[in-house]
Amino acid sequence: MTHQPAPKSAPAVVWSVAGSDSGGGAGLQADLRAIEGFGAHACTVVAAITAQNSVAVQQIEPVSPALLEAQLTALASDMPPAAIKTGMLGSAENLQLLAHWIDRLRQQHPALPVVVDPVLRASTGAVFADQALLHGYRTALLPRATLITPNRSEAAALLGGAPLHSRPAVEQAASALLALGCKAVVITGGDEAGDRSEDYAATPQASGWLSLPRVATAHHHGTGCVLAASAAAAMAHGFVEIEAIILAKMATTHALRHGYGAGQGAGPVHPCARFALAFENLPTMSLAGQAGGSAFAKLSEPDLGLYAIVDSAVWVQRVLDAGVRTVQLRIKDSKHPSLRNEVRTSITAAQSVNAQLFINDHWALAIEEGAYGVHLGQEDLESADLGAIAGAGLRLGLSTHSYWEVCRAWALQPSYIACGPIHPTRAKRMPWIAQGNDNLAYWCALLPLPVVAIAGMDGPRAAQAMQCGAAGVAVISAITGAPSPEAEIARLAQALQAGRLLPRRASPELPQSTLQRAC
Repeated sequence: MTHQPAPKSAPAVVWSVAGSDSGGGAGLQADLRAIEGFGAHACTVVAAITAQNSVAVQQIEPVSPALLEAQLTALASDMPPAAIKTGMLGSAENLQLLAHWIDRLRQQHPALPVVVDPVLRASTGAVFADQALLHGYRTALLPRATLITPNRSEAAALLGGAPLHSRPAVEQAASALLALGCKAVVITGGDEAGDRSEDYAATPQASGWLSLPRVATAHHHGTGCVLAASAAAAMAHGFVEIEAIILAKMATTHALRHGYGAGQGAGPVHPCARFALAFENLPTMSLAGQAGGSAFAKLSEPDLGLYAIVDSAVWVQRVLDAGVRTVQLRIKDSKHPSLRNEVRTSITAAQSVNAQLFINDHWALAIEEGAYGVHLGQEDLESADLGAIAGAGLRLGLSTHSYWEVCRAWALQPSYIACGPIHPTRAKRMPWIAQGNDNLAYWCALLPLPVVAIAGMDGPRAAQAMQCGAAGVAVISAITGAPSPEAEIARLAQALQAGRLLPRRASPELPQSTLQRAC
C-alpha cells in the first residue's frame, strides 16, 4: 500500500463504507453531502445496494466480499483515508473484511479514526442486520472503532438488552458499549419524543448530554448517516472525539433545518457548509447531575477593554490607579492568611472607581463580601454552587479552551466567556494548543455574549484581538512583569484602541482543534 503523499493543499480524504440508497436520502448519498460540507473529499465504498424510495426499502443486496476487497484495494493504493465512516455493511463477511482492512491501514496510520454507524434498521422499518452481523459488530468492529454513533434502539440491540427510556439507562449503556472496546460513543436521541434533541456523549476528553431544541420537520431521512459522516470528516481535520461529536450535531441540526421533500414520504436532510457559523446550531453540554439554570447577570460594561489579572489587593489598587477598569484578583492559595482581607480591600477599591472586579475561584468568599463577580475555570464547575452565585446577583466569567468547554459554559449562560490560550504562554501549564486569532475571531462571531482573549498578550497581539471582535484582553505578566507597569498599561490601552479601529477580521467557517488527538 505504498502511495505518493498528497499535495498539502489537497482536502482530507474520508472513506464511507456503506450502502447505496437509490432514493438519494441516506447511505452513501447522504455521506457524500455531509463530508463535502466539511470541505473534505469523500470516497465511496459500496457495501450493499438497496432498492428504496421515500416510503419503503424494497430490496437489499450486499456486494460480494471480492468486490468490496477490490474497492478498498483501489482506494488504498491512491487515496488513503484520513478517516473512515461505516454504515450498512450488508453481511457479516463484509464486516470481517473491513475489520481486516482497518488493521492493515493502521499499520501505517495508527491513529486512523474509524466512525461506526451501526445501521441495523431503516427508518421505514426494514431490518438490515441479522444475528451474525450483530455478533460481528460486537466482536470485530466496535473494538476497532474510534467512535460509534447508535441511536437508543441500536444501542439496546448491540447490548442485547432492554429499551433505553431514561437518562441513567442511556448513560449505563454508553459505559457498556465502551467496555466492548470502542474509544468513544454518542447515543443519539433524535428519534425520541420531546421538544429537545438530546444525545449522550462519552469520550476520553469529556462526557455529558448535548442538547438543542428539536427541529420541527417531516424531512429527516439520513439523519444518522449525516451525523456519523460529519464526525468522521471532523476527525479527518484533526478534531478529537468530543469536538467531532459536537460539530456533527451542529451539521446535522443545520441539515434538518434545510431538509426538503422529494417523494411521498420523509424527505432527506440537506447537509451544507457554514453550519458552524450559526449560533442556533451550538448545543449546550450539561455536566453529570448538573442542569443549566437561569442566566447570570449581565455586565455593567460589556466593553471590558484591558483586563488586568493580578494577585494582591496592592496590585488591584495599582492597576486601578493607572486607569484599568476590569480587574481579576487571582490568589490561587485557598489558605492564604489574609485572603478575606485581600478580597475585601480589592472590592472596596474597585467600587470606589466603579470598576468591574472578578474574584477568581473563591466564590463563597466573593458572595459573603458582596463582590461584583467571580471567574471560574472549567475544573471549578463541579464544586462551585452556581445557583448561589447567580442568586446573589454576581456576574460570572468562565474560562474555555475548546468546543466542549464552550458548550458547557453556554449551558450556564455566564456573563462573559474567556477564550484561550490565544498565544503560547508560560503563565500556566496546559495541554491546549494555542488557538490563534482565527479561533478567536470564530468565537467572537459565534457567541452572543462578550468574549475575553487571554494568554501571551502584548501590544500588537492585543490590537489583533480587538480586531477579532474581543470585548476584552486579559493580561498578566505583560503588566506585572514590566519595568513600569503604568507605562505598559498606557501602551496596551493605546493598542486596544487602535485595534478597535481596524477592519473586523473575518471568521473562518470552522475553527481549529485545540487538543491533539492521541495515537
